[in-house]
Amino acid sequence: MTDKIVVFSTCASPEEAERLAKLMVEEGLAACASIIPSVRSYYRWQGAVETAGECLLVIKSARRQFPALSTLLQRAHSYEVPEVLALPVIAASAPYLAWLEASVAAPGGTGEDEGAPQ
Repeated sequence: MTDKIVVFSTCASPEEAERLAKLMVEEGLAACASIIPSVRSYYRWQGAVETAGECLLVIKSARRQFPALSTLLQRAHSYEVPEVLALPVIAASAPYLAWLEASVAAPGGTGEDEGAPQ
């Protein structure tokens, strides 16, 4: 088991997903945030079953960054109750883990993004 996580968060639009992804990476809370541009979600909200077209953010980070990452998403997200769901990374390649660690080591990351894995 590693100390790395993958966080999922759905967004109302591609623009919102891009804004949040950039913000998390710029602040050093995520090494990478990938945007899946179109998903359809079915969910229960205020007693009714709803459906919506959304974008999905797949965020790569470290456990120690989760509190700040969660706070940022809850503050900057358009949803009243944004999805902030972290899953542990059981294993990954050593070079990828090293890049991920360097990228979330400090606010703003390290700037080592040339040829970076995603």
